[in-house]
Amino acid sequence: MAFTPRVFSGIQPSGDLHLGNYLGAIRRFVPLQQSHETIYCVVDMHAITVWQEPNQLRRATREVAAAFIAAGIDPQKSIIFNQSQVVQHAELAWVFNCIARMGWMARMTQFKDKAGKNSENVSLGLFAYPSLMAADILLYKATHVPVGDDQKQHLELTRDIATKFNNDYRAAIGAEGLEPDFFPITEPLIAGPATRIMSLRDGTKKMSKSDPSDQSRISLLDDADAIAKKIKRATTDAAELPNAVEGLSDRPEADNLVGIFAALSDQSKADVLAEFGGQGWGKFKPALAELAVSVLAPMADEMRRLLDDLETIDAVLRDGAERARVIAEDTMTEVRRIVGFIR
Repeated sequence: MAFTPRVFSGIQPSGDLHLGNYLGAIRRFVPLQQSHETIYCVVDMHAITVWQEPNQLRRATREVAAAFIAAGIDPQKSIIFNQSQVVQHAELAWVFNCIARMGWMARMTQFKDKAGKNSENVSLGLFAYPSLMAADILLYKATHVPVGDDQKQHLELTRDIATKFNNDYRAAIGAEGLEPDFFPITEPLIAGPATRIMSLRDGTKKMSKSDPSDQSRISLLDDADAIAKKIKRATTDAAELPNAVEGLSDRPEADNLVGIFAALSDQSKADVLAEFGGQGWGKFKPALAELAVSVLAPMADEMRRLLDDLETIDAVLRDGAERARVIAEDTMTEVRRIVGFIR
């Protein structure tokens, strides 16, 4: 079956969006609007797998929506909405809970990382959230999902669930006159350079809002002065920049900053080193700071403007939810018939 080329991706509203969120995800969403139908979701239902203060959750949800728009995602070309406004996500997730196996969920490395030694005390939602993630994607029969390294395992689970549903219900799907592959086997869209952005203080650790040092990350709401200062204070080693990418091995801070420059300028690391190889940090850091300010500061200004106009953001989310609901209900109408529900 030929599925409509459609991209789905979601970002959790966990607050304090940073450069890693932008380069690893949001920036990559924008050009996909030209080649695919695009659906971008603020996954607030995923967020509550751990406790969220309600007002903070609302603020963070709007912040993600503002970042989408400020980065260049057009609400007329793309569907932008928050997950909880489309109840079909939860409905399909329950069906998938009954398709997926406990062992599949237990193998998810992100669950192990988040649960740690307290796996008996975490929420059922945290354990089962990969099933909801599969529902997010397959509800819209998305053919492609932009993924970073930390999401590849979840996409594999989505593919496994789609395959098992198609196989388990093959006869029912045929009886309904539908194509035998009801759900697509969603393909990953592999990231470009610097999709995994590391801390500005420690190049071996991922950039994270949970780091106690504000100097470890560039917030998407930082102004130009803060962006420049954080880059100029970023941890580096004493050596000059190498002339080839191989020279970045075992130099995590250098590799991270070169990767950030490459991603912000739409170049490869090799291109960056062709320009700056052999030079010291006194030359490279000011150039990186200037580039980062030119890209990020206007987006931060637009985000702040949007966050001062909540009616506009909420209207975008409502309109997106209405459009998403049409696609979602088409899928669920067929799913209900396939699994044998009476409506």
